[in-house]
Amino acid sequence: MKPFLKSTRSIWIGLGALSIIFHLWLIFSGLVPNLVSRPLHMALVIPWVFLFKPSVGLWRVCDWGFTLVGSAACFWVVANHNLLLDQYGYLANDFQTVIAVILLITVLEMARRSIGWPLPLLALAALLYGLFGNYVPGEFGHSGTPLASFLGTMTIAEGGIWGTLTGVSVSIVAIFVIFGAMLNAGEAGAGFMNVASYVAGRLRGGAAKVSVLSSALFGSISGSASANVASTGMVTLPAMVTLGYPKRIAAAVEAVASSGGQIMPPLMGAGAFVMVELTGIPYSSIIIAASLPALLFFFAVWFGVDIYAVRYGLKPMDDAARPAARTVLITACFFLVPFSTLLIVMFHGFTPQYAAAVAILVAAGLLFVDGKLKFDAVVAVRKLCAASLTAGKQIAMIASIILCASIVIGVLSITGLGIKVTSLILSFSGGRIWPALLLTALACLFLGMEVPTTAAYVICVSVAGPALIDLGLAPLTVHLFIFWYALLSTITPPVCGGVFIAAGMVGENWGKVALTAMSLGIGLYLIPIGMIVHPHLLTIDSTPVLSLLAFAKILVSLAAVSYAIIGQKHLAKRVSCLAVGVGLLVVGF
Repeated sequence: MKPFLKSTRSIWIGLGALSIIFHLWLIFSGLVPNLVSRPLHMALVIPWVFLFKPSVGLWRVCDWGFTLVGSAACFWVVANHNLLLDQYGYLANDFQTVIAVILLITVLEMARRSIGWPLPLLALAALLYGLFGNYVPGEFGHSGTPLASFLGTMTIAEGGIWGTLTGVSVSIVAIFVIFGAMLNAGEAGAGFMNVASYVAGRLRGGAAKVSVLSSALFGSISGSASANVASTGMVTLPAMVTLGYPKRIAAAVEAVASSGGQIMPPLMGAGAFVMVELTGIPYSSIIIAASLPALLFFFAVWFGVDIYAVRYGLKPMDDAARPAARTVLITACFFLVPFSTLLIVMFHGFTPQYAAAVAILVAAGLLFVDGKLKFDAVVAVRKLCAASLTAGKQIAMIASIILCASIVIGVLSITGLGIKVTSLILSFSGGRIWPALLLTALACLFLGMEVPTTAAYVICVSVAGPALIDLGLAPLTVHLFIFWYALLSTITPPVCGGVFIAAGMVGENWGKVALTAMSLGIGLYLIPIGMIVHPHLLTIDSTPVLSLLAFAKILVSLAAVSYAIIGQKHLAKRVSCLAVGVGLLVVGF
């Protein structure tokens, strides 16, 4: 997507730079009131949503209208934040009601422009329920909330669009988006590919295994399966096709590996930090718990690729296509140094966002050095401009999603609908864990088809999480279970964004790619079940022996199931492997 006029590129670079400076300032400046930081965050992303993409005629007038009016409403909240705190979420007059309506309509339209209709329609349905749910008969009705109180809580207090979820977007997600933009503007992307090519390129099915490794590394930063496919796929897909890989396999490998980046510590596409905010569990505990399941997932993908490699005679990469050791060492530093900075600062007791801010400064400094370790200020400025554009666009897209999802979360809280849905799940499941898990998994899958992973995870965990916890599951287990199943939509038809992009890039039927992707990504379907049956899988910090035993048991299970699904010959052997694999997975110690 390009700015509507090339002559305005400098303006967008400046706006992107302003967004970067603003979010870094929030980290280093100390405590800033939420009714200041969060509306300013929204005001900074509004132009990207409404003005960056070209439009003409009446749409251009609407774009400017939304930009000016929506931004003005945000600035009004900032200017009057002290007064609004004393109103406790109650609108004082008609003017404030107009401001509230403007903010809600703007948020809905931002989400629609960014990701289409499903999420804003869900949010609109939630708003209608909040306004008129008192007319709904039975237990799913609510007692009603005065209009001034309902709209006020959603727009001038911290119970709606300025709630905790938006706070995560402001202080955490935006920072890691900037971090990713700085890395990708420099030599880090080349470093990912070079390391992966050097390690895996010489192996059977080498190009596919390079895709697995590089996509895991890149996806952990990008947090987007689609962005991951579009970036690493530009290199890995042509390499696989050139080496004679069937197009459906090449596209499936890239789609599955790119999806896995979001479950890969230490960043998990910033999902780990969202989880920190929602659970109160320390960051270190989350990434330690998430490590073994992530390794299992990529093992399953790797093993599946190897089976396909045997089946189709997929060759390693040519020696000439693999980088020299010196090149690998140099380019690897461009992502290892910022990553190391991030982890060192974080594990010295600083917050993840502060650590990320320091890592951003380090990554920005590395932009002044090229892949040959030569200083080049001119090229560095170009890279900084590119990083500013990328960061501005991505922050805007994610903020649009999160602000809209915050409407749903706010309504659930105000009306008590979340508690009622929790009770419904408990009732339908008969107080049994597995029926409740099945209902939750289906909800994650269907919601994930319509909204991005983070939003699907937040909404599902807000509704179903309390029910699963009431049934005796540990909070972290519940959150990881839901987070994993929210990812299923990236490779599961009918809506599978990663598959669509990868299939389009190689010119293959997306249905064929989706079926292959589901076979390679079998871990996404099975490992969350393993978390429930083998809870020690998530407790390696406290029960290392039991955790490793659970890890080994599930690893063998995944290998057996993968062979049963992907293998071509020996039907009896495949059936036996399927039975053994399922048995190992569902039977505990």
